[in-house]
Amino acid sequence: MSNESIAASAPVGTTALLATVGNKVRTMRKDKGMTLSKLSEITGLSPAIVSQIERGLANPSFTTLAQLAHGLDIPVGKFFLGQEETRSPVVRKAERRNLKGVTKKSVGEAVYELLTPDLNGALEAQWIVTPPGHDTSATPFRHSGEEFGIILSGKKDIYLDGECYSLEAGDSITFSSDTPHWYKNSYEEECVAIWVNAPHVW
Repeated sequence: MSNESIAASAPVGTTALLATVGNKVRTMRKDKGMTLSKLSEITGLSPAIVSQIERGLANPSFTTLAQLAHGLDIPVGKFFLGQEETRSPVVRKAERRNLKGVTKKSVGEAVYELLTPDLNGALEAQWIVTPPGHDTSATPFRHSGEEFGIILSGKKDIYLDGECYSLEAGDSITFSSDTPHWYKNSYEEECVAIWVNAPHVW
């Protein structure tokens, strides 16, 4: 897959994280009794890419991680947010966890930050900032659960199974996550929103 960057020249910290992600993908795949070819078939990713990711040799995009998570039937966050330490119930602005992790390239300049202390609870809240032109229509999301979003500033188009809902500051939306959905900022200013998923999807 051409948009996967080889990790050989990545910083030491990133290289270690990619190795951790790869080990988790391989372990989860084997725990589910899947061959590499079967996971490739389910996700639509080439066997070569899956193999490179499992060996920590590729820097997977968000889309690729989402495909792998779907194929393994797990939240994306299980790949790289595994800390189990006790956390304060308060999340300070400066201490928000960056959910993009190793996936910055795939989401461009969009910001995804975790507003809940961890991923151990029943819900997940995100602070999302999307720049003009941000578009996820190429890879619609679909997973179990329910979502709620509210626009704090700017505008955003939310597509539910192809039907567009245009939201602006103060508007909110709730929908079943099982409905194919994607997001697009077709406007000239960035959009700031809070998004809640239950159960969490990362």
